[in-house]
Amino acid sequence: MSSTDNHINYIEFKAKDLVEIKKFYTQVFGWNFTDYGPNYTAFSESGIEGGFEKINEEIVNGALIVLYHHDLEHAKNEVIKANGKISTDIFSFPGGRRFHFLDPSGNELAVWAEV
Repeated sequence: MSSTDNHINYIEFKAKDLVEIKKFYTQVFGWNFTDYGPNYTAFSESGIEGGFEKINEEIVNGALIVLYHHDLEHAKNEVIKANGKISTDIFSFPGGRRFHFLDPSGNELAVWAEV
């Protein structure tokens, strides 16, 4: 499946217990999981790909919508030009790079690109 610029491409949730969350979504919805270290698991077979990040803090807003753009620096500059705020600068992860931003209402989203 090819990724399309400016489309929602991935959804990331927070979780306190990855074993429990995988068991729940496998049992209820039949999702498949791939672990990426002890603090992250990705899911598929859900209609859109996504993942769960293990955290210890209280979960306030547990969902992160992730957009795709092949030119990460361009997307970041567009966010800044439109008065968005960069909340996490560009960083690398297995398979790509991404940054997080806050829209004018304070919603946090992310944009990623393949390496």
